[in-house]
Formats: sequence, structure tokens, C-alpha cells
Amino acid sequence: MTDAALDVDEAVFDAVDRIPPGRVSTYGAIGRLVGVGPRRVARALSQGGGAVPWYRVVRADGTAAEPVRARQLELLATEGVPVRNGRVVLAAVGWPDRTIR
Repeated sequence: MTDAALDVDEAVFDAVDRIPPGRVSTYGAIGRLVGVGPRRVARALSQGGGAVPWYRVVRADGTAAEPVRARQLELLATEGVPVRNGRVVLAAVGWPDRTIR
């Protein structure tokens, strides 16, 4: 992995680490914070985001990624994150603001 890729990963991890308990962000919102696309955020988290609260990042529609769906929703439930019909209620808990996309 190149230094630039490692720098992007670190920026993603730093942003995700700032999401407060009980709040949730999207791959796109984190990407906008660090200047990359949502798929790049997902890749960083899937390859090495275990040390940060990766489960606080969901898709733009509030759904969890399929491979980690059950565990992610379980972890979010422990923080009191509202989920309706399998989707996080982003309007209530979105970060950095409640109107993320």
C-alpha cells in the first residue's frame, strides 16, 4: 500500500473515531470530510477499521452493509440508535449533522 493510501486510511479512521456514541454517519459524509468517495471509505474500514467504531458508519439510506449487518445493528442498538424497518433513522442521529446524505 502506498503512503497516500495509508494517509487516506488514517484520515478515514480519524473521522470515524470522532463520531460520538449514539450517533451515526454515512460513507458519503465521512468521504466528504476527508476528500474521498464513499467506496474508498468503505474499503478503508473493511481493511483495517477494527480499532475505530466502524459500526457507526452506514449506507446513505441508513442500511448496514450485508456482511456485517447483524453485528452492526446489534452494536448500534447497545448505543440506543433508532432503527426502523432495518434502517438507522439518520434524521435523528446523523453526524456531523442530522441531515447527512
